[in-house]
Amino acid sequence: MSIEGNDLQLLIKTADFAAKKHSFQRRKDPQKSPYINHPIGVANILAQEAGVTDISVLQAAILHDTVEDTETSFEELTLIFGQKVCGIVKECTDDKTLPKAERKEKQVETVSKKSREAKLVKLADKLYNLRDMNRATPERWSEDRVREYFIWAKRVTGQIEGVNETLEKELKDIYASRNI
Repeated sequence: MSIEGNDLQLLIKTADFAAKKHSFQRRKDPQKSPYINHPIGVANILAQEAGVTDISVLQAAILHDTVEDTETSFEELTLIFGQKVCGIVKECTDDKTLPKAERKEKQVETVSKKSREAKLVKLADKLYNLRDMNRATPERWSEDRVREYFIWAKRVTGQIEGVNETLEKELKDIYASRNI
């Protein structure tokens, strides 16, 4: 993938913004990895494995948790990154006013209605999380809880077919590795 000057500047600006927003957050792995590793990793899966070159999708991948997990608003994202990027992020953002179980079920019910761009981010997001759990079980998570996450992720990603063959194959393989 070759990135032109303006696109490279946009990606760096996006990564800088997300890094500042997530600067005090940590992952739940035993190493307490910096949270920013996750959104950058999701964008990397899209660019390196899925062959995505749409800068808006890569930006949305980097920003996909900012509204949900930081003090960022959709208005701020629109102002800084434009309506298209904000729209993809909005499609990927859970409504935190709902109970967790309801939010998770809503992902299963609504993912098939999302744009292709948002589906790409969702697939890469789940793949990143599943690989991360295979690498290191989140602190205070039992093996049953990890298995439940894999089953739920399969329910979500199973609603998305024909979006990206590479991501879908990787997800099938990771589910098979856990007998799910």
